[in-house]
Amino acid sequence: LDKRQSFNFYIVILLSVLCLGVSSQPITDSQYLFSIAVSRVQNLHLLAQRLFSNFESTLQTDDQHQLNKIFLQDFCNSDYIISPIDKHETQRSSVLKLLSISYRLVESWEFSSRSLTGGSALRNQISPRLSELKTGIQMLITANQDGAEMFPDSTALQLAPYGNFYQSLGDDELLRRNYELLACFKKDMHKVETYLTVAKCRFSPEMNCTL
Repeated sequence: LDKRQSFNFYIVILLSVLCLGVSSQPITDSQYLFSIAVSRVQNLHLLAQRLFSNFESTLQTDDQHQLNKIFLQDFCNSDYIISPIDKHETQRSSVLKLLSISYRLVESWEFSSRSLTGGSALRNQISPRLSELKTGIQMLITANQDGAEMFPDSTALQLAPYGNFYQSLGDDELLRRNYELLACFKKDMHKVETYLTVAKCRFSPEMNCTL
């Protein structure tokens, strides 16, 4: 039901756009959907930052430095999803490639996001918003792929849960896992925000697409 409501929401938005008067620079369906998607991922990125900051505020300064040092050398599950290595490659990537990577990143968190630590009021907002964002990105892909099959095997996109996160862990290991999960979520939402912003810019010639 939630997915159907989310899909219907985007359909209503599209119909609203079609009913708008024509301006000197008409807003296309894709531009409007991109605006919604970018707004949604910006909100998710903000939630990720707040959850991470809340968790960090509970740590001792030495613990923060140590965990940050470990994270810089560690590996997020989503790093298996091939994505641009820098801003120059991001700007050279096609809209479909950026949308496809964004879709995979969002989908990779649909399960793992349920285990994020932090206030329940914030955490409970994440799952439905990820679902809404995924629906919007899928609609953008459908509108721009010209019949190409972007998701030949949806099961291949489902990444395994984070290592032994769900096993019984000692306090130190659990602390590291919680930090890693929150840091990776924040990192990935930042990636998706960047990719969708660049893709949106391609439909707005008057905008400066430089990162």
